[in-house]
Amino acid sequence: MATRIEERRESREGLKAALSRQPVVAAVDLGASKVTCFIMKPEGVRRGDRTLTAAGVGYVQSRGVKAGAIVNLDEASDAIAQAVERAENVAGVQVQGVTVATAGGQLASHRVGGRVSLGGRPINDGDLVRAIQQALGQIKIPGRRAAHILPVAWSVDGQAAIRDPRAMFGRTLGVELLVVTVSEAAYQTLGACVERAHLQFEGVVAAPFVSALAALEEDEMDLGAVCIDMGGGSTSAAVFAGGSLLHVETLAVGGGHVTADIARGLSTSVAGAERIKTLHGSAIASANEDREMIEAPPRGDDPGAGPVIAPRSLLKGIIAPRVEETLELLRDRLRASGCPVEPGASLVLTGGASQLAGVREVAVRVFDRPARLGRPRRVPHLADAASGPAFCAAAGVLQRAAFGPREAVSSKALASAKLRREPLDPRANPVAKAAAWLRENL
Repeated sequence: MATRIEERRESREGLKAALSRQPVVAAVDLGASKVTCFIMKPEGVRRGDRTLTAAGVGYVQSRGVKAGAIVNLDEASDAIAQAVERAENVAGVQVQGVTVATAGGQLASHRVGGRVSLGGRPINDGDLVRAIQQALGQIKIPGRRAAHILPVAWSVDGQAAIRDPRAMFGRTLGVELLVVTVSEAAYQTLGACVERAHLQFEGVVAAPFVSALAALEEDEMDLGAVCIDMGGGSTSAAVFAGGSLLHVETLAVGGGHVTADIARGLSTSVAGAERIKTLHGSAIASANEDREMIEAPPRGDDPGAGPVIAPRSLLKGIIAPRVEETLELLRDRLRASGCPVEPGASLVLTGGASQLAGVREVAVRVFDRPARLGRPRRVPHLADAASGPAFCAAAGVLQRAAFGPREAVSSKALASAKLRREPLDPRANPVAKAAAWLRENL
């Protein structure tokens, strides 16, 4: 009898453990130059030192994506399916759904605030939800969908910069929210692309935000930092201060534009231009570059055409203006946004295009502050081929799933916010749908 009771208890405990076990997390970084998939198993999260282990990594050359936007649904879905399949083979698991990191979809930031009255009791989760709903009710963004709803700071009776007000006492509770949105049309196209790859679409995240989570130190987030994600089709930035994300900016110019400039300037093929950029390219002057000659394959398939020969100084003269112009445009956009960048804020570069020689030096000159290359610092056991700046976005999605930051609404909830028990006015904006989700579920 005792044995049977013990067996039943063990069975119940095993069922509880199975139900509480965290699912496998799969992240897809959909870029213009490559598509990457990182898979993390539940046991890959080590809370002691806040590090992660990626059980599987897969990446393929991107297709069907240009300047951060999907231009061919079939090609993009095939690339996603191939990257996920490669990661699955390494991890030995099959994933059901993926969270997609992108710098496309016309990312934009919106700051809103809310304030509610309190009773004579400790602040609880319900009060936080009321304050968030009150703030969300003030924003009108037709044709856009929320990707992130992040509390920037809480205040109690005017006392600002409170990280977590729960269990505190006061008469009023205030919240400042950062709502990061994407184009509704781009969001739906992205969802259709993922579903065409026979995967469940679990939401979209802003690539500069998750790249910053992977590359920035805790001190940098607190003291102020600008993380610039330089991809193949876009260049984007995430501004942090006080431990919170303050602003997201994106520019539809990236490393692929540098390659195209080289192909035009040297009359070579795009593949040849990419090879030359990787082997000989630099955004700053170097010794003997006038005397050093480089060879590029000619365009077309004429067997009699010889290689294109040019001095390396010509290559630098093509690359440097484009890199400098891109970073200056981003700097001016950040200034125009009104988002305060701390005077001592650090500058961290991520993304594949940041690895081009001389880019860091140009960034130092343009932004007038020290800069460094960022890598996925919380995933220490990645292979060398997948541990560089180009893989920060995919690693950041895993870090966000494991350690936060705590968001007002999860990506999965935002993705399904339109699925309500009662019909919702189709003209309602996506954030209103998210607020409705909050009322029903929190």
